[in-house]
Amino acid sequence: MTDISENTATRPKADFLHRFSMRDAGTLIGLIVILAVFGALVPGFFAERNLINILQQSSINACLALGMTLVIISGGIDLSVGPTAALSAVISASMLVAGVPFPLAIASGFAIGLACGLLNGVLVAHVGLQPFIVTLGTLSTYRALALIYTGGNPVLGLPAGFRSIFNGSLFGLPLAVVIVAVVALVAWIILKKTPFGEYLLAVGGNEEAAYIAGVPIARTKIAAYMISGLLAALAAQILIGRLGAAEPILGNLWELDAIAAAAIGGASLMGGKGSVVGTILGAVILGAMRNGLTLMNVQSFYQLLATGLIILAAMLIDRVTRGRG
Repeated sequence: MTDISENTATRPKADFLHRFSMRDAGTLIGLIVILAVFGALVPGFFAERNLINILQQSSINACLALGMTLVIISGGIDLSVGPTAALSAVISASMLVAGVPFPLAIASGFAIGLACGLLNGVLVAHVGLQPFIVTLGTLSTYRALALIYTGGNPVLGLPAGFRSIFNGSLFGLPLAVVIVAVVALVAWIILKKTPFGEYLLAVGGNEEAAYIAGVPIARTKIAAYMISGLLAALAAQILIGRLGAAEPILGNLWELDAIAAAAIGGASLMGGKGSVVGTILGAVILGAMRNGLTLMNVQSFYQLLATGLIILAAMLIDRVTRGRG
């Protein structure tokens, strides 16, 4: 078996680090500009409470987007993250209301996320279906299962003890923010320091070459979708812990926000390219923009317009930078 790291080693290390830092630096500059604009236009935007609120609001999308980034790097897409989160949420919530111990209920939610990701991965990697078609189909399937399971009704009355797990704070930050920060660190280590990270980049960059090099393509794709499903389930736990209820319609359009954060952060929808740091910055950019526009009393459809323009700008930047590569 040819070591895929040989491919990586052929590129000058300094050039790789330069590209990495420049890509993330551009996203960081974009975030700074957005913060500066809203700071000038909105009184109290830089208040500590509002900044923490932005981080908390961004944490769920960041969690989803981290899993989405790994899938996109592998050359796929996961449109089912919102319904996966909903199905995980209603099952965990119904178990909690029935008196099932917290660890078992949470673990069951995670298992649902993993199972949803596993099905997506198997259909893509082994059956050979297109990721867009597969996850578009499972988007409807998982949403329908959540609605059927609950009869279309929300699950109310989650125990206070469970809610306190995700509503607490650590080091002055909401626990949800800390959890997602830890997840981001783990994702960064996986992508940069492990063979699996190299496999993801290789499969997304050139699947045929990766196959010749001996990369386990099917297992790599399946693992990426399972991680995406797991992080969707984690995002669901965070949200229902905050709200104290779970709805079968939870997570509507979450997939678009997750894709947007990954794209803004430098992930290429063609595969083979992505950044954990950039994805986190992309999620915060979206969170800060929506927070600022809300404080300015801008109507929601203008917020959608702004999000769309940011995504298009990110895609144009990616096209230009790839053309120069």
